[in-house]
Amino acid sequence: MILSYMYDFDLEILIKPKLKNSYIQVLPSQKVVIKTAFASESYIIHFIETHLQWINKELQRVKSFVHYDTLLHTKEFLLDRVVYYSQEMEVSYHQIKFRKMKSRWGSCSSKKSITLNTNLQKIPLELADYVIVHELAHLRHMNHSKAFHNFVESILPNQKELRKKLKNLIVE
Repeated sequence: MILSYMYDFDLEILIKPKLKNSYIQVLPSQKVVIKTAFASESYIIHFIETHLQWINKELQRVKSFVHYDTLLHTKEFLLDRVVYYSQEMEVSYHQIKFRKMKSRWGSCSSKKSITLNTNLQKIPLELADYVIVHELAHLRHMNHSKAFHNFVESILPNQKELRKKLKNLIVE
């Protein structure tokens, strides 16, 4: 079944008989993936047409993202940044770990353990610094209160701008 000629986007249709519902996914590569149990071409066309406005909106959103896919920093370099900012912020941590995470850039536990996403190696330094400062700030304020944001802002005055940039970032 080839329906790509009908639409101005790259389309992949996956027929999965065990699915109970049909799903649409817009990938960072701007490919639209339809997962459905129904193999009928008319059903799939109707499903796409019903959701075409949403698909186009998502495609525009994905096109506006900034893509980074090259290695810029080593873990050792990022660890040096953690040491630098922890001294500047006068906070101490128990341990720093790196791990591949799907939905977070970092986390901080109540045991003063900071985990950083390995993808920090692939993003601009100013954004990696923002994540590091954000997580270190949790060592003083274990929440996202006004005091927490004021503390982050005392280190990075442009934190709101950096946070916005980070949200519009895709790392492949």
